[in-house]
Amino acid sequence: MEKKDYLIRAMLGANQARVIALRTTGVVQEAQKVHGTTPVATAALGRTLTMGLVLGAMLKAEETLTIQIKGEGPLGGIVVVANSRGQVKGYVGNPEVDLPLNAAGKLAVGEAVGPGYLHVIRDMGLKEPYHGTVPLQNGEIGEDFAYYFAVSEQTPSAVMVGVLVGVDGVPLGSGGIVVQLMPDAMDDDLFISSLEERLQGMTQVSSLFAGDRSPEEIVSDVFSGLELRYLDRQEVQFHCDCSRERFERGLVALGREELQEMAAKGEPVEVICHFCNRQYAFSVDDLDKLLQELGNTRA
Repeated sequence: MEKKDYLIRAMLGANQARVIALRTTGVVQEAQKVHGTTPVATAALGRTLTMGLVLGAMLKAEETLTIQIKGEGPLGGIVVVANSRGQVKGYVGNPEVDLPLNAAGKLAVGEAVGPGYLHVIRDMGLKEPYHGTVPLQNGEIGEDFAYYFAVSEQTPSAVMVGVLVGVDGVPLGSGGIVVQLMPDAMDDDLFISSLEERLQGMTQVSSLFAGDRSPEEIVSDVFSGLELRYLDRQEVQFHCDCSRERFERGLVALGREELQEMAAKGEPVEVICHFCNRQYAFSVDDLDKLLQELGNTRA
């Protein structure tokens, strides 16, 4: 039976920490299929997609967010967009990047990403979106987001994300666990040390989510002995909301002059969605119609 991708929220102790845990194996398999990513690119994109869903779960109803990882490594950056409904999409600059395993025998995600910055842009429907930026700590994604939470949101967090990639390049398991301390927990040394002990003894996240256990079973096992209360669950998926209409609006936004130049060439224009690689073709007639909408036809 296929294991569903979903996210759970829970509270630890006497509401002293919140936990978000999620399986994203199907999400990352879909992204790998769409973009044809190499194992190291799959791991980097998969970890960021997972974090996009975590941050998306913290949004209010119609809010959206964009994660941009602008690193100097050969991966060429990562862009991920998520919403509060458990939908995420993303791509990497260079899906074909190939690097040898790092010194620990693992996929060299940090090296592929390189030094740079993590940007989180939250669109809350206001005039100006919220924009948080922190320098990348090591490009491995998990520690970079832990640093982001600490600096931008003043929330001490443990972030564990991982993608297990098979020898054929297909993801076998992907998921994440994020633990955030609530203000009441700051003075409870016993709770904090119990929490640290369990986190340090954890199996690698990618392996945990490659197995048959549900996110609830994984969380119960990792935090055994601590009081645990589940709040809710939400299905998650790789979903691109691009459409022909959206690209039409994009062409119109280029302005009359540029559209006239395109139409004058007498050739159809093809645009490709970065997120899902879907292609949209606009004939010369289509371009003429858009020019008419702008109140101008081709000379």
